[in-house]
Amino acid sequence: MAMAMALALGADPRHVLAGLLTLTMFLILAAMVKRDYYYAPPRKSATTTTTTPIQGSVHGDGPKGDDYDDGFNRTPAEGFNLKPCWQKPVFADDAVEWRGYVTFSLTNGPEFHVSQIADAVVVARYLRAVLVIPKIRQSATGDDREFEDVYSVEKFIESLESAVKVVKSMPWGVSGHNLTVVKVPNRVTKEYVAEHIGPIFRARGNIKIVTYFPSVNMRKNNNVEPAACLGMFGTLEPQREVGEVVELMVNRLRSSSNGGQLVAVDLRMEVLEKKGCRQQLGPQKSCYGAKEVGVLLRNMGFDKGTTVVYVTQTRWHNNLYALKDLFPKTYTKESILPMERKEGILNSEALEKAIDFYMCSESDVYVPAISGLFYANVAGRRIASGRTRILVPPANIHIPAPAPADEFLSPYVSKKNHIAYSCFC
Repeated sequence: MAMAMALALGADPRHVLAGLLTLTMFLILAAMVKRDYYYAPPRKSATTTTTTPIQGSVHGDGPKGDDYDDGFNRTPAEGFNLKPCWQKPVFADDAVEWRGYVTFSLTNGPEFHVSQIADAVVVARYLRAVLVIPKIRQSATGDDREFEDVYSVEKFIESLESAVKVVKSMPWGVSGHNLTVVKVPNRVTKEYVAEHIGPIFRARGNIKIVTYFPSVNMRKNNNVEPAACLGMFGTLEPQREVGEVVELMVNRLRSSSNGGQLVAVDLRMEVLEKKGCRQQLGPQKSCYGAKEVGVLLRNMGFDKGTTVVYVTQTRWHNNLYALKDLFPKTYTKESILPMERKEGILNSEALEKAIDFYMCSESDVYVPAISGLFYANVAGRRIASGRTRILVPPANIHIPAPAPADEFLSPYVSKKNHIAYSCFC
């Protein structure tokens, strides 16, 4: 119709046709831009497995071509949904005699909370005690939080139903002060509870337990307590608002990747400085800097144009430029948090740590630049949900390219040497 009107007005047909073609091209281009930059794909379910290989680099800075194999599709554990190989412990008799209360606090971040809850569940279960929902204690003054500020209370209580009785607070008339404090080693056993904790509990009636960590031991254990499996993998989920923020951040990052990989790196400068990573050499090295992580990803063929990197460093640090130079789409939480949520989260140690924990659990690939409990418990959550793409940097960063991913797969996965494999199979 537009052409007919133009011809009727005496316009040159060639000019009219050229104008229509130009307009059509602009419309197509606009649709492509909208799709690539403003569409946020839905977050993958925690139980969804991913078998898409990492694409080879097309920017001349790493392996190229269709023949490059990143090794992920050859990993036996990848692409399989694990199922609990333990039965939820329950009391067969509804008329269980509850003998007192066990209280405890959550300290530091979620990586500690997982272990603290598992130990509390084991202790309460074998004492037949009522477990009181804990508060979250932080090192920063005034940053203590209620459990429901970070985690779902409903999920916690529902998951422990019939296994352990749970209450939100000590009942009226039962003092929560001056409780006998009992130290409990991480991964406590029912035998330890019977020998060392039972006599104190029977004498005192109510106790407060404090988990201590003789070592970071998250290795597979064929004799793991079913109650510990329940505590570690069945009780903790982020509360609704925290979960929404994580989902929004994941979607924002994935929408900027244009189909590439979302890589989460636990890279915190204050921790690296404390560990003295620059002085560490050889196979015992326990942490890695921004450049080392960047070189690893580059030599494994991650595409610098589409790979999006999330680092757990809260605010930008100049040392991160060594990673950003290799992967321009490198972000901290400060740069991608919704504006209306920034103040509340960045001023809370508990919420910051929770965001990092779940971001590292939800990403396509996880790189623990720092060894320790955070790495171990993120790995456990990822293994339980089938997200086994966990890459550990080598002690020597001068690795040749191409470098197959399975050569740097976490031993927790490659050797199935994580306690998660004791609970899931």
